[in-house]
Amino acid sequence: MTTLTAPRKTGPLRPLELFGTDVLLDEDERDIAGTVRKFVETRLKPNVEDWFESATLPKELAKEFGKLGVLGMHLDGYGCAGTSAVSYGLACLELEAGDSGFRSFVSVQGSLSMFSIYRYGSEEQKQEWLPRLAAGDAIGCFGLTEPDFGSNPAGMRTRARREGSDWVLNGTKMWITNGGLADVATIWAQTEDGVRGFLVPTDTKGFTANNIHKKLSLRASVTSELVLDNVRLPESAQLPEALSLSAPLSCLNEARFGIVFGALGAARDSLESAIAYAGSREVFDKPLSSFQLTQEKFANMTLELGKGMLLALHLGRMKDDGGVSPEQISLGKLNNVREAIAIARECRTILGGSGITLEYPPLRHANNLESVLTYEGTSEMHLLSIGKALTGQAAFR
Repeated sequence: MTTLTAPRKTGPLRPLELFGTDVLLDEDERDIAGTVRKFVETRLKPNVEDWFESATLPKELAKEFGKLGVLGMHLDGYGCAGTSAVSYGLACLELEAGDSGFRSFVSVQGSLSMFSIYRYGSEEQKQEWLPRLAAGDAIGCFGLTEPDFGSNPAGMRTRARREGSDWVLNGTKMWITNGGLADVATIWAQTEDGVRGFLVPTDTKGFTANNIHKKLSLRASVTSELVLDNVRLPESAQLPEALSLSAPLSCLNEARFGIVFGALGAARDSLESAIAYAGSREVFDKPLSSFQLTQEKFANMTLELGKGMLLALHLGRMKDDGGVSPEQISLGKLNNVREAIAIARECRTILGGSGITLEYPPLRHANNLESVLTYEGTSEMHLLSIGKALTGQAAFR
C-alpha cells in the first residue's frame, strides 16, 4: 500500500509543496509535467514578454509543441501519445504557467480541432489530418462562436446548403483562436437537418481569416474572425458522426477540462513570482515577506491554489475512469478560473508599481484570465449549468 506522505523539506516551501500534491501523481505524470515545465522555462518564458507586447505567436511553435508531444496527447493513435486525462491536464497547467496563449493554442489544436476529427470524423479524415496536426505540421481551429451567438450557439446564422453533391457554406465566426494560423477549420453550420460539422481547408476559395487586433488579453495568441462566402466543399468534408449540436458541445467539454488545470498554472506562476519578489524587496528596513498582511495574502492564495489543484486532480481521475459529467467540469472551470484571476490580481498588489510592467507576470496572467473567464462557457453559464444540476430547472432563458 502506498503511503501518501510528502517528503520533508528544509527552508521555504513552494505553494503546492505545502499540499503535497506530487504524491498524488504517478511517475509518468510527474515526468510529463517536468518535461513540459522545462520547455516552458527554457523556450517560452524568455520570449513571452516580447510576444505579449507585440501581440504575436510564432507559427513555428506548432512544430515545437508537436515535438514536445502535447498536441492531441490525450488521443490514441494517429501520431498521438494516448496519455491519461490527468497527464494532459498537468501539461496544460505547465503551459499556462508560461502564458494562457500557449495553453490556448494546444487546447484548441488538441481538444477542439483534433478531437472533433477524432470523435466525429471518417477514417479518411482522421488519416488525412490527425498525424499532421499531432506533429504540428498543420494547425487547426474550431469555428462555433459567432458575433451574436456565444452562449447560445443553437442560434448560429452560419448556413450550409446542398448544391448537387456539394455543400455551400455562408456565415461568420468570431473570437476563433488559431484562426489566422490554421490550415484547417472545423466549422459548425445549420443545415436542413440541424447542426453539422465540416472540415474546411483554409485555402478554400471564399474562406477568409481576419485577425483581431488591439486586444488587452491573450495577446500572445492569434484570435480571428472567420468569414465564409459561398465556400464550396465536397460531401467528404462533412464530419459524418456529428449529427447535432451535442457534437460541438462535447468538444467544448474536452477543452474546458484543460482549463480546469491550466488556470492553476497562471495562479501558481503569479504566486511564486510574488513570493520571490516579497523576499527580496525591503520595506521599512526588512523584507516585505516578513509582514503579517503579506503572509496572510500568501496563506489565503496558497489555500485556494491547493484546493483548486485537489479538485482538478479529482476530476481528472474521474475522467480517466469515464465518469465525469459536463456539470462537474463546470464546477472545476468556474472555481479554478475564478480563484486564479483573484490570485493574479492579489499578487499584483504585492508587487506594487513593479507589478504593472511585463517584467513580472501577475498582471499579464490576470489580463489573460479575463478571456479564460469568458471562453469555453462564461462563468455565468457555468453557474447556471450547476444550478440546473441541483434543481432540475433550466434557467438559461
